[in-house]
Amino acid sequence: MMAKAEASGADVVIYDLEDAVHRDHKEAARPLVAAGLAGGPPAPPLRYVRVNALDTPWCEGDLKAVLPAAPDGIVLPKVSGPEDLDHLNALIGRWELPPKAGSTRIVAVCTETPQATLSLAARSWKHPRLSGLLWGGEDLSAAIGATANRDDSGRYTAPFALARSLCLLAAHAAGVAAIDAVFTDFRDRDALARETDAARRDGFTAKAAIHPAQVGIINARFTPTEAERLWAERVVGAFEAAGSNVIELDGKMLDAPHLTQARRILSSLQRTAS
Repeated sequence: MMAKAEASGADVVIYDLEDAVHRDHKEAARPLVAAGLAGGPPAPPLRYVRVNALDTPWCEGDLKAVLPAAPDGIVLPKVSGPEDLDHLNALIGRWELPPKAGSTRIVAVCTETPQATLSLAARSWKHPRLSGLLWGGEDLSAAIGATANRDDSGRYTAPFALARSLCLLAAHAAGVAAIDAVFTDFRDRDALARETDAARRDGFTAKAAIHPAQVGIINARFTPTEAERLWAERVVGAFEAAGSNVIELDGKMLDAPHLTQARRILSSLQRTAS
């Protein structure tokens, strides 16, 4: 499965030591993940490891086993608040080896507990190691006793829509990637496309995949269209030609937010091309 994931076109592949591994097999799984990291291609994709939560008996053992194999980052589940980033940072520092010392990044799964979800609005999540905030509704459902996290139309119900929005805003406030939750029905390609379109529309910069078959759809929906590229080039060119903070284009007044949006589109296309 990991070979398929690494060949899928994903920007990041996550080796999972948490939910994918039964508690009785945690120790046996660690050397397998370390071997996969050591034997994998240098890049792309980036390779992260989802370790067990900080309050479990396995987290430190996970980190001790995989950090010498130099993963690009650690995915930390069931975060309770931004203070967990400092805790994980200290643990990474114990086993991170040169030349990777200081460069291992963190993606925090930030909505799996009510405490973490509420702290997204109350506190800053900025941290030198943080590269992204990822939200998810499955563990939060269990934590609050919800019987479902979607309504009959497939839309997230109010508590989970709130968690999604808080993750999005907190990620942008911290200057890191805002990562939309996985879509669990990997056979429903049309629904995945619709949900990915909504994520990009709202400002998410990435979406997690639960199966390699989802990656192509997600990549395609996050790639700006030709019409968006042409619009962005016209906007940037018009601002440069005018030398002004406000311009008129196609009968509409455009100002700094439109220029920011245009530059973001062009930057996304450059990353895709590289």
